Amino acid sequence: MPMIRLTAPTGALTEEGRANVQRELASVLLRWEGAPDTAFFRAQAWSYLIELPRGAQVTAEDDAPRFFVEVTVPQGALSERRKAGLVQDATRTVLAAAALPQSEALRVWVLIHEQPDGTWGAGGSVVRYTDLVDLARSAEKEATGA
Repeated sequence: MPMIRLTAPTGALTEEGRANVQRELASVLLRWEGAPDTAFFRAQAWSYLIELPRGAQVTAEDDAPRFFVEVTVPQGALSERRKAGLVQDATRTVLAAAALPQSEALRVWVLIHEQPDGTWGAGGSVVRYTDLVDLARSAEKEATGA
């Protein structure tokens, strides 16, 4: 199932942004992954916020905060179009959480890690991408009554 992790310097997010960014990033990830909007899939989209102490992240140029978003998904879960949309929306979400304008988008870097099939485990078993697709289709059928 998908995971998303935001690493940011302590104090770089607004109070409201800090309170909401994890769920918002998880929602962005699920939307671009094409997962059904069900309680089960929302519960599987893990979101982490790693806050670095002041001074732990700098560039050779300045100390302005930078944001690092790491996304881990099963290989094949995201087309090129979906990756582009995910990067764009994750960047917007982080900028909003930090009260920064779109012109500061280069402060946000997003890396998408695609986990090869057969190398993801949950509940004591290997979970394959086809298993997740089947699960999503079943959830959609159940939601629509088909």
